[in-house]
Amino acid sequence: MAAAGTLAKLEQILVLDPPTDLKFKGPFTDVVTTNLKLRNPSDRKVCFKVKTTAPRRYCVRPNSGIIDPGSSVTVSVMLQPFDYDPNEKSKHKFMVQTIFAPPSTSDMEAVWKEAKPDDLMDSKLRCVFEMPNENDKLNDVEASKSAPVLNTSKQDGPMPKPHSVSLNDTETRKLVEECKRLQADVMKLSDENRHLREEGLRLRKVTHSDKSGSPTALALRENGSNPLPSLLVVIAAIFIGFFLGKFIL
Repeated sequence: MAAAGTLAKLEQILVLDPPTDLKFKGPFTDVVTTNLKLRNPSDRKVCFKVKTTAPRRYCVRPNSGIIDPGSSVTVSVMLQPFDYDPNEKSKHKFMVQTIFAPPSTSDMEAVWKEAKPDDLMDSKLRCVFEMPNENDKLNDVEASKSAPVLNTSKQDGPMPKPHSVSLNDTETRKLVEECKRLQADVMKLSDENRHLREEGLRLRKVTHSDKSGSPTALALRENGSNPLPSLLVVIAAIFIGFFLGKFIL
């Protein structure tokens, strides 16, 4: 019966590139991205999802979806930074699970829950960590010098930036609005602080001329030397510097 069940299992309909290994080239002090291309050579829509044995170590985009007949999808697999040990062999694995899309795909979670085991197809890939050798480093440096414009469109480098272009635009607009608001607050606080300084000088002159030392004069002196508005200006300036720094970077 086991042999019959094995034979009945459907072969993977998608064509994977690379087919068996996901290679990540160090150094691993920053996010390292590799791409997995999924091509649907059939005449039917195919649902897919990508799983891993180490979900906390990787970020996968997209990790699921539907591929139209004759179309392809490029999945970016981003390895998070870690302390690389060349003597430690990677045991991380990925699995691409697929199923032919049913007539209704409005609820993909229900599609996977209701899928029969015999209808599922899967492919497994292992992760390979590689450190660049000296020749690779020299080649990369020469390539960057000879064709710096072309290097910006390479597909084997870190891929989170293309995926997050729209997010950066939205964030930029929010930062600009926030900076404008903070600048208006600082100007308002500066005006108030200048007014209070002028008032403080006037009160100190009045107090100086008043030799009686009445409680009213003492109260006015305390109000005139209140450092709170100056502190608010400093705090607002720090926030503006933080947001402007984030916006520029």
